[in-house]
Amino acid sequence: MAKKKEAELVYVDKKGKRLDGRSVTDLRPIRLQAGVVPRADGSCYLEWGQNKVIAAVYGPKECLPRHTASPLKARLNFFYRMATFSVPDRKNPRPGRREIEISKICGEALERAVFMEQFPNTAIEVHVEILDSNAGTRIAGLTAAAVALADAGIPMRGMVAGCTVGKAGGHVMIDVSKDEEDAPDAVDIPMAILSNTNEIVLLQMDGLLRKDEWEKALPLAMEGCRKVAQLQEAALKKRFETAEFLESAQSEESDSKTGKMEVEVES
Repeated sequence: MAKKKEAELVYVDKKGKRLDGRSVTDLRPIRLQAGVVPRADGSCYLEWGQNKVIAAVYGPKECLPRHTASPLKARLNFFYRMATFSVPDRKNPRPGRREIEISKICGEALERAVFMEQFPNTAIEVHVEILDSNAGTRIAGLTAAAVALADAGIPMRGMVAGCTVGKAGGHVMIDVSKDEEDAPDAVDIPMAILSNTNEIVLLQMDGLLRKDEWEKALPLAMEGCRKVAQLQEAALKKRFETAEFLESAQSEESDSKTGKMEVEVES
């Protein structure tokens, strides 16, 4: 009976509206806020539809254990974790194979953006915690992590911006939700790019698409990534224009000048 109801579900109606009222080219509402974890070097809070993510960056710092350090570049350690309460059924707190796999591919995507060679023998740690989940969490986590890295002042070639594209009910669409992800013919494609070069740094596909469907999906995904990049830049701009940040920067500048004067007096 449940299968029959699922098959009868209309994922895109005659007016072009999806189950949640979006069109096939619309992203879910996205909100980004940088600098939310005071003790981290950089951080970001993200809401993407129902998804809620917090990312924190620590480093560059001493690489431990020391034998893992590279004299040629930094080591980027990405930790993706889902809270036990982030899904309807309680999740095992131990990281599973999926979390380990996502940590690996997201870390590799960020390595393409960061100037790793500028920080030899150090480690950059990126911690991403999924507080609430509703499809697309790896891209949401990667998007928040990129903002956190920029907030930490780590030089990058460009922002890593991503979105998902897929298929449900025979229709190619952007930013697939959980209901659409569960469609009988569902296809889910997470994708991320470097915003200034359009270089694809992450691309996976769960399911199969025909060539003509992929030719529709790729431009949709690229456009979605560019929209996300604009939101990332706006969040960082807002962060660095706040009175608190400007006062902090002025205070640091004043302290550095005072220190310089003291050295000159002593000499």
